Amino acid sequence: MPTPAAPPTPRAAAPPRPEELTAVPVRHYGRWLGAIVVSLAAGSLLWSLLTNPNLDIRLVLSYLTRDFVLRGLGITIVLTVVAMVIGVLGGVLLAVMRMSPNPVLRTVAWFYLWFFRGTPLLVQIIFWGFLGALYPRLFMEIPFTGIVLFDEPTSQVVTPFVAAVLGLALNEVAYAAEIIRGGMLSVDRGQTEAAQALGMRRIKILRRIVLPQAMRVIVPPMGNDTINMLKMTALVSVIGGSDLLTAVQNVYAQNFQVIPLLAVAVFWYLALTSLLSVGQHYLEKRFGRGFGETAAPRNGALSRLISTKERL
Repeated sequence: MPTPAAPPTPRAAAPPRPEELTAVPVRHYGRWLGAIVVSLAAGSLLWSLLTNPNLDIRLVLSYLTRDFVLRGLGITIVLTVVAMVIGVLGGVLLAVMRMSPNPVLRTVAWFYLWFFRGTPLLVQIIFWGFLGALYPRLFMEIPFTGIVLFDEPTSQVVTPFVAAVLGLALNEVAYAAEIIRGGMLSVDRGQTEAAQALGMRRIKILRRIVLPQAMRVIVPPMGNDTINMLKMTALVSVIGGSDLLTAVQNVYAQNFQVIPLLAVAVFWYLALTSLLSVGQHYLEKRFGRGFGETAAPRNGALSRLISTKERL
């Protein structure tokens, strides 16, 4: 006899749909009030500057592209570029010496850092500007022969421009060395050991493995250092370095238009630092590609080790 079918299970009643909620945004009244206060203060300051007869915007605009301003601007750019190039190259050398197993190289590098980071940049610039008071003449001769290769008055060799370059560049070497050393230490030591296991030389490891990866860490502080160097060129005005600030100082000492000419210098410093900031942004994006993403960097050093071995 067939078994009777079980009675169908009654369906559970569907739960009632919740009422639609209306999202009410949080009102940040304090934020709006703060924005209004700051905007009013900034607008008041800007209006007072534009209407201030002692600033004279028309006079400022007329000075922006004068010959003496553009010459000073060019010297400022040259000082920045030369000082940073020497600083970076010397910084790489000093950072390698600082990390060297050779105790003599480490000691020399430490002493250099200790001296140039421990004395004010302004004092160093003045020292180079008055080097003739310490050594009236600069000469070079072959030892034990009496043959003089070079002998000139110091004032003719170490001009204000040369003194400015020496002061800025030698100081920058010390700070760039620590930035570069920090970037090199950020690279995993295992990558260096893997490259050594493949037979790569120390110089090639530094050039092909360590420095390309360290750039991600080096670029942000080095970019800030470059912007700082541009502003620090104003210090060479104390020795008549012919930079932008020196140029405007020489003119306002004669016509007494101090504020308008200082405003011209401020404008050009802001323009140059803004350009450097944009360049720093793109460099950080370029050297930061592949970091913080799920995919490994396409040009990672470890991924090229095997193919590099074939070229050794």
